[in-house]
Amino acid sequence: MRVHQLTLAAVAVAASLSLTACQNGADGAAQSTPSASSTASAPSTASPSGGGSDQGGGKPSQGTGSGGKGTAGAGTGSDASGKVGKCRTDELAITAAERTIGGDTDGTVAVTLKNRGARDCTISGYAGIDLKTDSGSLSAQRTGQQADTAVLKKGESTYFGISYPLNTSGGSGVRVTGLVVTPPDETRSVTLAWPGAGTLPVTEGGGAPVKVGPVGSAGQGG
Repeated sequence: MRVHQLTLAAVAVAASLSLTACQNGADGAAQSTPSASSTASAPSTASPSGGGSDQGGGKPSQGTGSGGKGTAGAGTGSDASGKVGKCRTDELAITAAERTIGGDTDGTVAVTLKNRGARDCTISGYAGIDLKTDSGSLSAQRTGQQADTAVLKKGESTYFGISYPLNTSGGSGVRVTGLVVTPPDETRSVTLAWPGAGTLPVTEGGGAPVKVGPVGSAGQGG
């Protein structure tokens, strides 16, 4: 009887161990499932990130290509912005020539402003005109004509006229020794030889007998 009892006990212990092993195996399999799920989710997490990067690169490219923001960003005086800067004195070749027509009561000098710079430039308004004389400097008065804005491309020219009274008094008059031209919106001047008549009549009251038209008011220059 003792032998049978030991045998039954051994069988029971073996069965218990087998059941425990099966349960542990099931638990291990159950624990491995979340690990596999986590590994599978990694590509889905990377995929939205990669898609967002491609889309983010596309939008700025379209904005630049449209020319809207790109133009605003470059609008500080750059030719690429579409804006043309004003003509500067050192970009202009300035000359003057006598253009008086026989029979006129006043003499005429035409001043030429030629763009010798490397860029297009705009010019508008009145140039400052001063005549150097043996009695001091004489500033020309503006005619009051409306001034238009012109775009001077490289090598192009524009003109304006200076009118002055002819000295028909028979007296010595006021001798003119030079012409000082200051382009519109500039402070630098250019001094030229005076190409007109050598003297101006003496005027009473100290008035300015010399007048200047706006840039573009003369059709031809020297």
